[in-house]
Amino acid sequence: MNRTEQSVEQGIVVRNLTKRFDDLLVLDRISFTVRAGELLCIVGPTGCGKTTFMNVLAKLTPATAGSIRIRDEEADPRKHNIAYVFQESTSLPWRTVRDNITLGMELKKVSHQEIERRLNQILDLLGLADCADLYPNQISASMEQRLSVARAFATQPDLLLMDEPYGQLDVKLRFYLEDELVRIWEKFKNTVIFVTHNIEEAVYLGDRILILSNKPTSIKGDIEVNLPRPRDYLDPEFMSIREVVTDMIRWW
Repeated sequence: MNRTEQSVEQGIVVRNLTKRFDDLLVLDRISFTVRAGELLCIVGPTGCGKTTFMNVLAKLTPATAGSIRIRDEEADPRKHNIAYVFQESTSLPWRTVRDNITLGMELKKVSHQEIERRLNQILDLLGLADCADLYPNQISASMEQRLSVARAFATQPDLLLMDEPYGQLDVKLRFYLEDELVRIWEKFKNTVIFVTHNIEEAVYLGDRILILSNKPTSIKGDIEVNLPRPRDYLDPEFMSIREVVTDMIRWW
């Protein structure tokens, strides 16, 4: 395999990623790869810098050192399509569900015909067609998060970052939205990095799990999750992986 083929296979290559805030070292020379089309979950102890890590990956915060490459080119939001789903809803209150979903595509200057095609597809996939003409204050919190996910996937991103998007929802809704996320990811096969503090969620969603250490943050473990989908929380292998991840996160 030549270098180009290898970079396409890897999709995202992060090398020696470091972030300091004055004298505080938060990210300490983090290196990993993400295969194209992989759903990678990241977990770590509370306060270890997961959100800082995601902000640096998204290029919202500059790294102190290191590189982030997409298909063998330095990641650049002006060139690459990097989408981000935050913990809080980022929908615009003056735009309908339909118009919120199309916003990212409009900014990327996607043709009107292609916007309509993607919009109709994503509305159907996420069950948002019936509320397409409503405004964010007219839909539930879970629907708003589905709207955020729909808007991100509609842009067909090179890299989709998700920072605990379901963290504030109750357990029943989380289960439903996790299944929904897997379904839409299997449809589009985007490269996804999903941060969560919930270990079960990471084992349920991820092709692979990276475990972060306490600050200064480095990678403590990298675990493949070779389980068939849909996954069963009561499967002994599922519980075994969950236990391994739990033990690795413990830093006290």
